[in-house]
Amino acid sequence: MRASAQAHTAARYSLPICGPQSTAARSRLSEAPDDRPDSDSKNRPSNLILRRSEPADFNRSIYYKNKLEFSWEGGGLPNNIPFVFDLFIGHQDKLSGLNYTLMPFLASIRWHMTNIGGRWILRGNWDLTFSGAFTLIPRGPETRYWAYMMGFRRNFVQPNWKMTPYLEGRAGLGDINAKAPYAAKSLPEENRGQGQDFAFTVMLGGGMRYNFNPRYSISAGVAYMHVSNLYLSEPKYLDEGINVYGPMVGINIRLGKPK
Repeated sequence: MRASAQAHTAARYSLPICGPQSTAARSRLSEAPDDRPDSDSKNRPSNLILRRSEPADFNRSIYYKNKLEFSWEGGGLPNNIPFVFDLFIGHQDKLSGLNYTLMPFLASIRWHMTNIGGRWILRGNWDLTFSGAFTLIPRGPETRYWAYMMGFRRNFVQPNWKMTPYLEGRAGLGDINAKAPYAAKSLPEENRGQGQDFAFTVMLGGGMRYNFNPRYSISAGVAYMHVSNLYLSEPKYLDEGINVYGPMVGINIRLGKPK
């Protein structure tokens, strides 16, 4: 009885055990928790692993599928260059000899076709653009050009960047008040302007977009604009069209409710 009481007291107060029963008592006290039956292990709390969560990307509330935006853009394109696709159509890479300055103003609806996707610098989304354009021509035989255009823009969206680079291309058709069919025959051909009123147009550009919030943003970049009739005029008039580039700026406004 005395030895049993000694072992019980030592186990309760973590006292060293002396006497003949010390070896057996130590053996019972040193049993590891892992030696318990499986039923006991189920009641033990599992180890929790705390992982560092990445910050949410606020750009996902700006660039997302089926978002609609209204866009208003304007610019001045005073720099004349050869047609950028001359090399591909086998034409001589040359200037037309007639300098133009175009000032396009575009009202557009942008439809974001996809959510953000892709990797690294190619990460971003696509939008489809429907544009109505009015272009003033302060330098050149003509004075104005109306056009309808459609095109695509790739927004290169990086996580939590307010600045977003973009590249875009648009093509369409329109009406220009061509002077060549009505110009005096005494004028050199290169000074008579475009060969007919109906014309096609191509616009290529790139720049940066800055998002104030999910509703409002501004953009600034460089645009190239081509206007020509694809040599469809009757009688035939081989003008080189209009090929100019310069700065463009714009504003974008979300239409409808936020995501």
